[in-house]
Amino acid sequence: MAQQVSEIKAYARKRAGTGGAREVRRQAQVPAVIYGEGKSPENIALATNEVVNLMNRGRFLATLITLDVEGGGKTRVIPREVQLDPVNDKLVHIDFQRVGPGASVRVDVPVRFVNEALSPGLKRGGVLNVVRHEVEVIAPADEIPEVFEFNLEGLEIGRSIHISATNMPKGVRPTIQGRDFTVATIAGKKAEEEATPTAGAAGAAEGAAAAPGAEGAAPTADGKAAAPAAGGKAPAAGAKAPAAGAAKPAAAKPAAGKK
Repeated sequence: MAQQVSEIKAYARKRAGTGGAREVRRQAQVPAVIYGEGKSPENIALATNEVVNLMNRGRFLATLITLDVEGGGKTRVIPREVQLDPVNDKLVHIDFQRVGPGASVRVDVPVRFVNEALSPGLKRGGVLNVVRHEVEVIAPADEIPEVFEFNLEGLEIGRSIHISATNMPKGVRPTIQGRDFTVATIAGKKAEEEATPTAGAAGAAEGAAAAPGAEGAAPTADGKAAAPAAGGKAPAAGAKAPAAGAAKPAAAKPAAGKK
């Protein structure tokens, strides 16, 4: 059900426009406007601290408020838009929509998932991928749901959770009609996580790349080739010996005239 607030005191604004809004903010108030139900817009001002306290309760845009406008009577409204200063997040302006008896409003209702521990897919490492954190619906102003609940019990990896899996209160309908749209899915592990090599495999690969080849010899610091490593390969079996009778190198003769 929508949150109900009994009353908030409001004050009529005599000056509209930028100048009037600045004057209201200097008085620790926030400018606002009330519109809807075929009536003319009404410019008002609210105490800033009272509005901030209400916003801190959560779900401000789904809260029914009765504004007691000084000199204008009481009006039931629902907040439609809140403008904040982009630098300091202070309240700049609020739009309220009038809510008459039996009126329906368009609101966003948050979703909630239960029994995650009873989902076989999540137990096996699956991930709950939430497609919609809120569902926009049209609901009677006095019957706005607080949350839509979805049960994950028994769901495996690859299953989708659709809007039909929750119970809609009477008179409440999604703004998306004609299809059973997806709210969440149970996805498998990410492919990049499964493809990541283990630390041991990575270390072995680095060691293999750093080791010199069995037949090659690493150069020394002065750039000369090092001697072959001990245990290098012997000449191939069956290699031919020098041919018999091969001429030996001639001995050097002494120079002529010398003894």
